[in-house]
Amino acid sequence: MADPYQNNVYHQGGGDSYGTYGEEEDAASDVTEGHDEEDQMYEGEYQGIPHPDEVKAAQRELSEQYEDIMEDCGHGKFQWTLFMVLGLALMADGVECFVVAFVLPSAEKDLCLSNADKGILGLIVFLGMMVGAFVWGGLADKIGRRRCLIVALAINCVFTFLSSFAQGYGFFLFFRLFSGMGIGGTVPIVYSYFSEFLQMDKRGEHLSWLCMFWMIGGIYASFTAWGIIPRYGWGFSMGTEFQFHSWRVFVLVAALPAIASLVGLMFMPESPRFLLETAKHDEAWMILKQVHDTNWRAKGQPEKVFTVTHIKAPKTAEDEFIEIQSATGTAVQRWAVRSLTLCKLVLRNVVSLVSAELRFATLFMAIIWFCMAFSYYGLSVWFPDMIKHLQYEEYESKVKVFHKERVERFHFNFSLENQIHKEGEYINDKFTNIEMKSVKFEDSLFEDCYFENIKSTDTVFENCTLRSSVFYNTDLWEEKFIDCKMENTSFLHNKRGCHLDTVEENDVLIYLVSFLGSLAVLPGNIISALFMEKIGRVKIIGGSMLISAGCTIFLFLSFSQAAIIALQCLFCGVSVAAWNGIQVVTVELYPTSKRATAFGVLNALCKLAAVLGSSIFASFVGITKAMPILLSFTALVCGGVVALKLPDTREKILQ
Repeated sequence: MADPYQNNVYHQGGGDSYGTYGEEEDAASDVTEGHDEEDQMYEGEYQGIPHPDEVKAAQRELSEQYEDIMEDCGHGKFQWTLFMVLGLALMADGVECFVVAFVLPSAEKDLCLSNADKGILGLIVFLGMMVGAFVWGGLADKIGRRRCLIVALAINCVFTFLSSFAQGYGFFLFFRLFSGMGIGGTVPIVYSYFSEFLQMDKRGEHLSWLCMFWMIGGIYASFTAWGIIPRYGWGFSMGTEFQFHSWRVFVLVAALPAIASLVGLMFMPESPRFLLETAKHDEAWMILKQVHDTNWRAKGQPEKVFTVTHIKAPKTAEDEFIEIQSATGTAVQRWAVRSLTLCKLVLRNVVSLVSAELRFATLFMAIIWFCMAFSYYGLSVWFPDMIKHLQYEEYESKVKVFHKERVERFHFNFSLENQIHKEGEYINDKFTNIEMKSVKFEDSLFEDCYFENIKSTDTVFENCTLRSSVFYNTDLWEEKFIDCKMENTSFLHNKRGCHLDTVEENDVLIYLVSFLGSLAVLPGNIISALFMEKIGRVKIIGGSMLISAGCTIFLFLSFSQAAIIALQCLFCGVSVAAWNGIQVVTVELYPTSKRATAFGVLNALCKLAAVLGSSIFASFVGITKAMPILLSFTALVCGGVVALKLPDTREKILQ
């Protein structure tokens, strides 16, 4: 049987040069004397498809050797630099989840969005992130972590920029979809990428510290939205067709973490563990040497030498298949063959997640990811919606009702708000330069009245009679007159499109709730990072999910806005430990060749659960608290119990 390994032997002499394949040069020249260069076959050359058992043995040997190499490289400046760069990418993912929620109050008026349009816009981002996680996770295991992350972030930046200038709902929806597809690749790639530069005893803690950047993304989004969106003077317009309001400025500012991460990645190398898995030994060795030298120079020991001279790694038939197929035909045919082969390999990798070796790990992790995401994202929508519902109930309780009032020759030059006028008579009155908010006229008569420059929100005329009246430059359209009789009534120069309410639309509370929810994650993040290695991932996940389930019981006490905010902070602070543990275990359960793929599939399932959870929980707002509480409690208990069945991966070397 031919040796299934391709061995690299590096000889370190003066300078940074690294050696050649095989034995020493003199011995190699003796062996090859009298042979043509093309016919030469040296020891360690790939000579055929290795037996699966030999591949597994080689992978185990590589895993152990790689762990020794990372311990020799140490943990220092290189890892902390990569930590910041990848943290910014994770921060961009956190920001993306908040952008649409923050801009909707303004965008719905600017883009004339119906309730259905707003619902679709809220879901389209998660749909894009779901597709992006699946696609980029799969590709990262085949063409590289760094390369895929750069392309994914670039797509996000480009389409975020375009979405900020989109004037129509269709274009805005399209651009946000592709922006989500780009950012969806960050989570599966970032954790896989960073874990492959960490030694075993540092892995759990530092992956948990990395999770903090998602929280920082939420704080950044809340803070910048609070500072930018309510300030309408920051926008500009070019005629009536192009409007650039302050919420569009916020969309651009939200892309800054992704841009910063993209720039930083240009100076970061590929994962050497991935390169060894794909038989790119020379590149891997150079990167490992770079990590070693960077860390020890920063520690004041530049004389410490990188002593690794020999790395074994298997070369699989998949690599050879691409090389053989791609070497034939025209450039277009080669591209088509490469693309088709790549798709087949990605799909084969996805299918392998349910193979005999990984079947139970994938099933357990899928249940845990789904249950956690369903509860977390469902309650994340339910909390602010409940606050809005309580605000609406309080607002309705203060409504003023006017019954059978008769007003003649009166000039209404003050705004009307939260009023109901029943069976009133308005004769020869003027309504000019005013705003009507939440005003309803029922069974009323308007005769010889004049309306000019009216802005209205939630205002309707129901079963009214309008005689010899004029509406000039108003936004009172036909749909605001329900079962009304029009007699000699004119509508002149009605306002077209939608308008921005400049006072009440951006309630500060929406930013405050998100800010506090993100900030509440900090204690949980710190505790989980410090105890991830001491307590173990499994106990942290299971314990955190079960405690979170207990927290949901207190939601029955959510009778006020302050109580809901406090319960949201409690839930977020406890549940973040489970998220940290889930992401660490996902990295450790799967081998290098399937790590990003598995993370992508599970993260895509997470986004599906988020869509289902947010839709289902939102439908019960104002109807009942029992169902959201029961659903979240059941899901968290189920996920927590399953999590306790997972193997302990603290002492596991990355395969």
